[in-house]
Amino acid sequence: MLVVTRKVGERILIGDKVVVTVVKIGNGGVRIGVEAPPEMAIMREELAEQLRQAEEAAQQQSQTDS
Repeated sequence: MLVVTRKVGERILIGDKVVVTVVKIGNGGVRIGVEAPPEMAIMREELAEQLRQAEEAAQQQSQTDS
């Protein structure tokens, strides 16, 4: 894991196509912006986990129904 210190407005580049910008710092959190190609899925980790769990549940249900 890369850990860096950034100020508001400063950016981190990930490869040639992804840019992470610090938008706001305060209120116990950091607001960031992510610029990436439209074909690249970007989501919060907890939403990805919910989606994974829902897909697993649906798969188990379809196996039970078969």
